[in-house]
Amino acid sequence: MKDIILKAENISKQYRLGTVGTGSIVHDLNRWWHQIRGKEDPYLKIGDTNDRSTKAESDYVWALQDINFEIERGEVIGIIGKNGAGKSTLLKILSRVTAPTTGSIKFGGRVASLLEVGTGFNGEMTGRENIFLNGAILGMTKKEITSKLDEIIEFSGCQRYIDTPVKRYSSGMYVRLAFAVAAFLEPEILIVDEVLAVGDAEFQKKAIGKMQDISTRGGRTVLFVSHNMDSIMRLCSKAILLKNGKIIDYDITSKVIDNYLKSEYGTSSYKKWNDKNLFSNIVRIIDVKAHNKNLEAKENFKIIESVGITMQYEVIEEGNKIHGAFNFYDRNGINIFDAHENNTINYSDKKKCGVYETTAWIPKNLLSEGVILVGVALVTHDPFIVHFHEKDVIAFNLIDDVDNSPTRGDYVGSLPGIIRPLLKWESKSII
Repeated sequence: MKDIILKAENISKQYRLGTVGTGSIVHDLNRWWHQIRGKEDPYLKIGDTNDRSTKAESDYVWALQDINFEIERGEVIGIIGKNGAGKSTLLKILSRVTAPTTGSIKFGGRVASLLEVGTGFNGEMTGRENIFLNGAILGMTKKEITSKLDEIIEFSGCQRYIDTPVKRYSSGMYVRLAFAVAAFLEPEILIVDEVLAVGDAEFQKKAIGKMQDISTRGGRTVLFVSHNMDSIMRLCSKAILLKNGKIIDYDITSKVIDNYLKSEYGTSSYKKWNDKNLFSNIVRIIDVKAHNKNLEAKENFKIIESVGITMQYEVIEEGNKIHGAFNFYDRNGINIFDAHENNTINYSDKKKCGVYETTAWIPKNLLSEGVILVGVALVTHDPFIVHFHEKDVIAFNLIDDVDNSPTRGDYVGSLPGIIRPLLKWESKSII
């Protein structure tokens, strides 16, 4: 039998654009009049979908719509989606910072949340006083808090400033102490937003380790929001994908990340064209895929494994020097590099009619973590003609293994850059 610790039923959240509060006096009176007559709120029937890329046609917008899910005790659940998808709104509702417009949430234990820097802290109070304040909010006795006090202070690394008002803390110190309080005061449900990115590398490593510890050993539940797919893959057994305020996927993490690539970038690791896509009477593209060494198409690769990009094409008219090419871009559309088949293979011979397959291998330990978009081209030489060229044909995701990465050592923070080659280093004493 499932041990459900959190259940969200038909959660929706509506906001009125450009105003503070629920709306005008006229709207509030209209709501009240419908309520006393036992009728549905008339404003629940109107409102735009939460899509920041479209122009609003109504004063109301649904930040969340019809959210339903169950979480079992001890699970670590990732919540992903692009900016504006509704992630922060959902966390605020789960943390009871704000109430849903419709629906209900059932909890099977105490909830502690770390949503943004300073949440739940009183700036005029010291770090020590805020520990007791947060513990009291969680329903703990002074004795219970005192028993955890030394562990919290030590983990936070704020011993020297623990009796200083937190308004004088840096953002990093704020997060250190807030996370320590949330983690060590033993909530059954811990909700963590991407606020951990504020902390330094040492703290991030400790925080990630602590989240793993409280879920595996403590049997507690963790909800974790992040744009870092690497962290989501390493920490979470399942993930929820939000888009325009709705859940479009809730499954094991790898499958949800695959779906995320398709929903955000409009593509996956494989694309096939049909016979109607004749861009040229000389050559026709058939398909392209990103795959592992076993030729299996997949979306997620570790940095320490090679990635194969294979295209198939059909030569329709013989007598041309034809070759394939790939363009590689990061998620921001920055061109990382291009690769042309004729740079490594001699194409003095003109191709006969038929189907051809060509593969380019990206070496392991070359690209950094993140989404890689692949463009495809087919060209001929003598004369040079581009017969087919399309950007963002397929996409794949590179994930770093923090525990086994040869390029990061003991560092666990975010590494900048779009490439991360494993260089040969030499070091010696010269004195």
